[in-house]
Amino acid sequence: MKIGFFVNPVAGMGGPVALKGTDGAETLRRARSLGAVPRAAERMAQALDAALPLPAGVRFLACGGAMGETLLKDRRLPYEVIWRPSGESRAADTRAAVKVMAAAGAELIFFAGGDGTARDVCAALDGAEIPVTGVPAGVKIHSAVYGVTPVRAGQLLRKFASGGVKELTDAEVMDIDEEAFRRGTVSARLYGYLKVPLDRGCLQDRKSGGANSDACDRSAIAVWVAEHMAPGRLYLVGSGTTTQAIMDELKLPGTLLGVDAVKDRRLIGADLTERQLLDLVEPGNTTLIVTVIGGQGHIFGRGNQQLSPAVLRRVGVENVTVVATPAKLIGLFPRPLLVDTGDPELDRRFAGYAAVVTGYDRRQMCRVEC
Repeated sequence: MKIGFFVNPVAGMGGPVALKGTDGAETLRRARSLGAVPRAAERMAQALDAALPLPAGVRFLACGGAMGETLLKDRRLPYEVIWRPSGESRAADTRAAVKVMAAAGAELIFFAGGDGTARDVCAALDGAEIPVTGVPAGVKIHSAVYGVTPVRAGQLLRKFASGGVKELTDAEVMDIDEEAFRRGTVSARLYGYLKVPLDRGCLQDRKSGGANSDACDRSAIAVWVAEHMAPGRLYLVGSGTTTQAIMDELKLPGTLLGVDAVKDRRLIGADLTERQLLDLVEPGNTTLIVTVIGGQGHIFGRGNQQLSPAVLRRVGVENVTVVATPAKLIGLFPRPLLVDTGDPELDRRFAGYAAVVTGYDRRQMCRVEC
C-alpha cells in the first residue's frame, strides 16, 4: 500500500501568538517576530507513533526534508521522496506534491496541517476519490477531514492500512477569512469535499455555530459567573460567544476570538499571547474560563493555542471552568468533550468528567476524553 505523506511545517504557528492563523507570508513573518516556533512536525510525530506498527508492505510517498522525510527517516519507515520544495514550503508545494502522489498511485493522503492545507489538498485532488486523513496541526481546524487528535489520526491510518476501515464518506473542507477572523468576525466558507475513511471515533465533525436561541442561556451563564468572581482573583476569559457574554455582563470590551484577563471587574489584558499569559498568570489565584466548540466538542486545541500546556499547567487543571449552553451540549450528545493540548500527559489529567456551567446556578456533568 502506498501512503502519500507530508507536513505543512508552518501550520499552527500563529496560534500561540494570538494571530488566529498562519495564512500568508506576512502573517508568518509576524508570527516568527513574536517568537512563534513550528509545531506541526511534533503533531505528526505523535500521529506516526500511534500508527505503529504498520502492516508489512506499507510504503510512504513523501515530501523531502521538514515536509515529511525527516520524520519517516527517524523511524526507519520505508519511503520514497517524490517531491522536494525549492525553499521554504508554500501552498504551491502542497498542491504540487499531492498531484504527484496521486499520479504515483497513493491509496491514502496522510498529512499534517490546518484548514488552509486541507483546501490545498482538495484543490490538488480536484475530485479524485483518493481518501485523506488530516493530523490537526493548524489553528482553527473547522474542516471534517481531521482526526480528533493526532493520536486518533494515527490510529485511523493503522486501521486503514490494515484493512479494518474500508468504507469512505464525504467530509467538508471549510476555511474562514483570517483577516475578518482577527477583527472578531467568523466568515466560514465551504471549499469542497474530500473522501475520508469512515470512522466516527477517530474523525472530528465540522465546526457548527451557536443558535440565536442560546442567547438567554448565555446571559444566564454570564450573570452566574460574574456574580461569583472573587475580589483580587485573576480571571482569564477564553474565546467564543458564550464567554463573550461574560465580558458583556461585566461591561468590558472582550475579544471574541482571543483570551482576555480580568481582575476586580477591570480589563487588565486583551487578546493575550502565550508569552503574555505566562507572565500574567498568578499560580493558585487564577481561574480560566473556556467554552466548548459547537459540533466538535473541543475545549482546548482548536483556535485557542495561546492556552498552551505551559499556560494550563501554570493555571492548574483544578482552576479551569467550562461553560456551555444546554443546546450546544445536546448537539454533541452522545459524544464527549475533547482536549488536544499537544501534551498527552496533560490531556490525561483533563480526561474524566467535568461539571460544565450551563445556566444560572446550573451544571451538567460531561465526559471529557483526549
